Amino acid sequence: MELFDVYSLFDVTPVKAKGCTVWDDKGQEYLDLYGGHAVISVGHSHPQYVAALTEQLNKIGFYSNSVRNPLQEELARRIGEVSGYEDYTLFLDNSGAESNENAAKLASFATGKDRIIAFRKSFHGRTSGAVALTDNPAIVSPFNAHHRVTFVDLNDGDAVLDELSKGGVAAVIIEGIQGCGGINLPTNGFMQALRRMCDQYGAALILDEVQSGYGRTGKFFAHQWAGIKPDIITMGKGIANGFPCGGILISPRFQARKGMLGTTFGGNYLACAGALAVLDIIEQEGLMANALAVGEYIKEALPKSDRIKEVRGKGLMLGIEFNEPVAPLRQKLLYDKHIFTGVAGQNMIRLLAPLCLTKAEADRFLTAFSEVLA
Repeated sequence: MELFDVYSLFDVTPVKAKGCTVWDDKGQEYLDLYGGHAVISVGHSHPQYVAALTEQLNKIGFYSNSVRNPLQEELARRIGEVSGYEDYTLFLDNSGAESNENAAKLASFATGKDRIIAFRKSFHGRTSGAVALTDNPAIVSPFNAHHRVTFVDLNDGDAVLDELSKGGVAAVIIEGIQGCGGINLPTNGFMQALRRMCDQYGAALILDEVQSGYGRTGKFFAHQWAGIKPDIITMGKGIANGFPCGGILISPRFQARKGMLGTTFGGNYLACAGALAVLDIIEQEGLMANALAVGEYIKEALPKSDRIKEVRGKGLMLGIEFNEPVAPLRQKLLYDKHIFTGVAGQNMIRLLAPLCLTKAEADRFLTAFSEVLA
């Protein structure tokens, strides 16, 4: 049997990794500035993280739901403390896509409505429900046609207000910073207006922090820069540093009932052990502050070039938009300079480095970037 060929793959086979460094099967060392789509939050193979998973594996291993899991309760308490959402509740699942789908269902259950407002260039995942919330024709199938989702432009408050006034809206869903859509930032004023409009029309405000959360922008969640509190916050990616884990933070306005949401693997012992270790490391090593400082350092130090249209983002969620396709540049960075980067669309280099990236490692990228740009 062969693999179903839907991924474009580089000819690199990683066999070892530590911190922001990866080694392939030929012994070549690489600097990782992408972290597997923002999945590696505290660095590859962090000893404290590895020890936590190993200890848990030697105790009870994976065991999943239907029994009380004290690690879930501890994780809820810790996320509340670190994020500032201590009065919210936590539901754990397996991924960011599942989190977004659960958020949409929860909003619909609570409001009795079935319309959702989302934003153009958004990306909320690849499950059926999450794809329906995503503005990307390449991945939307007829199976999603029944979802009642209206897309409007980011930062267009009039368009949102117009749709809300038509009635029937269960939720507005927005990314803290658009990731796959091109590192597009909602303005603080727009986020604050969304909060007011959702309150006015009884719609839930869902913040997709799957990629932009967990300290990546210098605050625990990107929306906290705008000083707002959404009704539901979705998480995934770096929550457990590569171990599959996701979740939603739910405001006190929602009342739980048995059977409302469900999951097979969500919140299992290993996922919780990994997620708790991530929170400990983020706090102990000051990684939120580091992400902001190193990210801003990169933005300021990037070389000026007529080929670069704009640099966007916050902390270690950065996009370098070019006036031309970036595929050749990205290949040079990988094969000539041995640096992993990502893309968004055809014209943007996307950087989602682990939050432990140092200024010395940033300098290595900046030197290589200047050389391939020249």
